[in-house]
Amino acid sequence: MAKVKVTVSKADLRKLEQKVDRAIDNATEDTYTFFKAETPVRSGNARNKTKYKESKSKAVINANYPYAKRLDEGYSRQSPRGMSKPSIKQLKKELDMEFRRI
Repeated sequence: MAKVKVTVSKADLRKLEQKVDRAIDNATEDTYTFFKAETPVRSGNARNKTKYKESKSKAVINANYPYAKRLDEGYSRQSPRGMSKPSIKQLKKELDMEFRRI
């Protein structure tokens, strides 16, 4: 039976970790842009009150207006699928593209 030994330096692992972090940041920021684009526009309030917040452990898209849930359930003809489900699909695509670059 053949044995294979792989050695990876800590510096290489740190570089890879940085690339993964950048890929996740890029994908989440692009998904936020997508989410806002999917948000229906009547007065602009919904898009203006949609914010992106990022911390070390998570990224949050916050749709902070009283009718956000209703719009996300497909109430508007402009966005009959809502914003969350299409954005989650988009996030998966973005992550896939980002990780292929690594």
